[in-house]
Amino acid sequence: MDQLTTVDTVRQFNRFYTNRIGLLDDKALFLGLSLAEARVLFEIAHSSNATAKVISGQLNLDAGYLSRILRNFEKRKLIARSPDPADRRRVTLKLLVAGKELFARLNAQSAQSVENLIEPLSTHEREALAQSMRRVTGLLSAKDARNKIIIRNERIGDIGKVTALQGELYAREFGWDATYEALVAKILSDYAMRQNSERERGWIAERDGDIVGSVYLMEEDKETARLRLLYVDETARGAGLGRKLVRLCTEFARDKGYKRIVLWTQSILSPARSIYASEGYKLVKTERHRSFGQDLEGETWQLDITGSPAAE
Repeated sequence: MDQLTTVDTVRQFNRFYTNRIGLLDDKALFLGLSLAEARVLFEIAHSSNATAKVISGQLNLDAGYLSRILRNFEKRKLIARSPDPADRRRVTLKLLVAGKELFARLNAQSAQSVENLIEPLSTHEREALAQSMRRVTGLLSAKDARNKIIIRNERIGDIGKVTALQGELYAREFGWDATYEALVAKILSDYAMRQNSERERGWIAERDGDIVGSVYLMEEDKETARLRLLYVDETARGAGLGRKLVRLCTEFARDKGYKRIVLWTQSILSPARSIYASEGYKLVKTERHRSFGQDLEGETWQLDITGSPAAE
């Protein structure tokens, strides 16, 4: 039933959006071109060495259909084919003057069409719309996008974003209330105020400018570090990102001379608990509590790091 509901919802959105942007009347929207022709023109305009094979793969177009589009473009003197100087066997596609002029008009009309669409929205609503669209893109291309994730050190501006993302994630997945977001804000506020970069560190996983994961290691005492706020977005899971973030904490703690790392988590957070166990953490304490609007079982885990690094 859930799968059927999801399918129906996606189809309903597709019907709404294609009608809203005028896609059904694509000849008017794309200055006499079909949607496929407009996309092919776009790919040629935005590539310095476009080939039929590359475009066919990018757009999932049948090679024969693409060949007919390109022949039509040549007949209209929109494009020209030329051998690649670096490899004479490759034939690249270039826009001619008429093609550049048509693309410029098409690009301007498309931008104006979108501007007309979002014109009634406030600045906040526009950002919410853009964020939602980025999320849809991430979810539907998650497998490929996971390979584009970079991990960097935490920097100015991240604390507010991480706080909001954590609050939203745990509310969405587990129904936690705003007190959890408040806790995250307090933890990160304390971290920022201490300015203890020699003994503490935050790491941010980023994809196309958006945060998709994070973790912080903070000083508990001279011998003990605390791993805090491990977070991995739904669209970035399944490729070992959580494990990488945990290992960065271990490496940093070992380098700084800590003897152990401790952390507090909840029994319902199974993926995170699996990572901790596989990385050598031991469950040392459990306690039931009422937090974040839920009845939970808290767990304290500990990793002794005085020995050699664990085998990978």
